[in-house]
Amino acid sequence: MAVDYTVIVVYLVGMLAMGWWGMRRAKSKSEFLVAGRRLGPAMYSGTMAAIVLGGASTIGGVGLGYKYGLSGAWMVFTIGLGLLALSVFFSARIARLKVYTVSEMLDLRYGGRAGVISGVVMWAYTLMLAVTSTIAYATIFDVLFDMNRTLAIVLGGSIVVAYSTLGGMWSITLTDMVQFVVKTIGVLLLLLPIAVVKAGGFSEMKAKLPTSYFDPLGIGGETIFTYVLIYTFGMLIGQDIWQRVFTARDDRTAKWGGTVAGTYCLVYAVAGAVIGTAAKVLYPKLSSPDDAFATIVKDELPIGVRGLVLAAALAAVMSTSSGALIACATVANNDIWSRLRGLVRSGEEEHDEVKGNRVFILIMGLAVIGTAIALNNVVEALTVAYNLLVGGLLVPILGGLLWKRGTVQGALASVIVGGTAVIGLMAGYGILANEPVYYGLLASLAAYLVVSLATKPTDERVLAVWRDRLAGKSPELPSEPVPAHQ
Repeated sequence: MAVDYTVIVVYLVGMLAMGWWGMRRAKSKSEFLVAGRRLGPAMYSGTMAAIVLGGASTIGGVGLGYKYGLSGAWMVFTIGLGLLALSVFFSARIARLKVYTVSEMLDLRYGGRAGVISGVVMWAYTLMLAVTSTIAYATIFDVLFDMNRTLAIVLGGSIVVAYSTLGGMWSITLTDMVQFVVKTIGVLLLLLPIAVVKAGGFSEMKAKLPTSYFDPLGIGGETIFTYVLIYTFGMLIGQDIWQRVFTARDDRTAKWGGTVAGTYCLVYAVAGAVIGTAAKVLYPKLSSPDDAFATIVKDELPIGVRGLVLAAALAAVMSTSSGALIACATVANNDIWSRLRGLVRSGEEEHDEVKGNRVFILIMGLAVIGTAIALNNVVEALTVAYNLLVGGLLVPILGGLLWKRGTVQGALASVIVGGTAVIGLMAGYGILANEPVYYGLLASLAAYLVVSLATKPTDERVLAVWRDRLAGKSPELPSEPVPAHQ
């Protein structure tokens, strides 16, 4: 394992070195939080693909392939569909807004007063997303070093917190680009063909497995629908995804770069399912489907290649973890803490803003590591995160982008009713049930429509500023939100 260890150590040291380099570039709030809004198509596509394809997409995607066959691709496939929809229909408009958070977009569209409540929901989502990614370190380091779970989480989490705190989005962008390359080589170009060959090829796989393993809809229509509702729509509104859109240097980059990344996700989804199906042939009686990835890597790959593929898994986890961490810290600082303290953007120095955001990344990083140590169930944590996101924020965000008649009162009612309904229904039906997100989303939509129609339309001055920003006419947010119509 010496060669494999060397590959992993070089990779981890490289991540820290890029964090140090990124620190030299992150001299302003814009540089620190959104890489100066300067990413071109190649870097934008690579980093966007890296953040959406994390540990759940890699280890979990292979596990679903092990359990269901080719239809196990649907979870990651719906993530790719969501990214494609975001890129084609919304990303150009989002990029032109020149904001830093989803809550700032809501304030801009509705005339203020929506930020703190929506920020709390988005913060909870990004925190749990970072936690689920951090928990995945335990699986990888256990395979690598037979390491204690807590120590593995602390080690992996500390590296991500270190380079994210040092250079912010510049460090994360550079590390994600490396992670994208490592992931492509390790999973698509090495593990995929080796797994199929070791399983005897597709003909042998078909001969040894039930026909349901090769049914594209074998996982079940209701499950596919739930994946679309949670992951496809979740891609449209998550702070971690929007913050990457904000890094694009222009509309065209956001649209076409994201389309390339979404297409890559579709390919990655199929690859993971095929690898899992091959693992089922090779190891038909694993205790857990999620062990399929680590088992096939450990037992079937040659020395050196094994280290690179495990580095690819580590890359997948780190990219999502770092993206969720900076999103969580950005929301906590800009949407919650600064608003509660009554800070006005124009009254802050750029240097102080960089320092403040750096401190929040460190604080949130420590919170993520502590929470990850305390929790065991990754699926439940991820389900809670996406249920809150979709149930609480999907309607007011898409409503703001698509429906002129939506009001700030309707948006607030939608967030509160939808979020409360999701939490209550999860307590009643169970965290993994489908009903919470179904009924919570319907409750959120009903509250938004009824309250918006029952209240005065949004002030035309607010909508005029909103239209100007969508057209790219105003480079920065006003120092204070335009007041809502009284």
